[in-house]
Amino acid sequence: MFRKLTLSAIAALSLTTGSAFAAGGAGHIEDFAFSFEGPFGKFDEHQLQRGLQVYTEVCAACHGLQYVPIRTLSDEGGPHLSEDQVRAYAAQNIEVYDEALEDFRPAKPSDLFPANTGADAPDLSLMAKARAGFHGPSGTGINQLVKGMGGPEYIASLLTGYTGKEKEEAGTTFYENTAFPGGWISMAPPLSDDIVEYADGHKADVHHMAEDVSAFLMWTAEPKMMARKQAGFTAVLFLTVLSVLLYLTNKRLWKPIKYGRKD
Repeated sequence: MFRKLTLSAIAALSLTTGSAFAAGGAGHIEDFAFSFEGPFGKFDEHQLQRGLQVYTEVCAACHGLQYVPIRTLSDEGGPHLSEDQVRAYAAQNIEVYDEALEDFRPAKPSDLFPANTGADAPDLSLMAKARAGFHGPSGTGINQLVKGMGGPEYIASLLTGYTGKEKEEAGTTFYENTAFPGGWISMAPPLSDDIVEYADGHKADVHHMAEDVSAFLMWTAEPKMMARKQAGFTAVLFLTVLSVLLYLTNKRLWKPIKYGRKD
């Protein structure tokens, strides 16, 4: 019985893998060295600020961030803008629909980033988490576990994976992309060198902009990552100390019984 189940599972996996390759494969994902990877990694606030700029000037034309409160841009561990900078950013760059006014108005820090309903494009709020299990053989996530490759690597690889080749099918133009499943994507290359002028003078080529906006989108999906890592480290440290104390207590309590009490 067990042998039959094993053979059935292997056959099913083979069929799934064969179908994936027949459809064009899962695409090639590069391993980027992000600062927030690993148990002690943390977000680089300057990189997040640059990523916010790339999102605002390039991505926001088609994609929304409907689950992200604007006020969180000032949170420690995130872009960490000042409150005045957040208010100025919201008023200058974002308009939200106010049902009371039945019209659009400049956004306030208490508002959410708007959803973009004008284009057939996915919201980016949770994109880095949604793609986190996309890597490894047949989507098992092995690369994410072993190499730390997750959603940010997928996004950065997608943005840098355009080859320049195009084709048209049923009136739609597709662009060859080495990271996209199937190899062809309908989104035109959004980035080009120096399309954004960074305020801090950082180099603005496609590779760096892709890394910056991918890090920012990871933050939008996991804004409390740093707090979670700190809580996890504290819990492990506490459990380690507790285990040592319990071991010593156990040795002390059982010593008279194990070795016999000497009068």
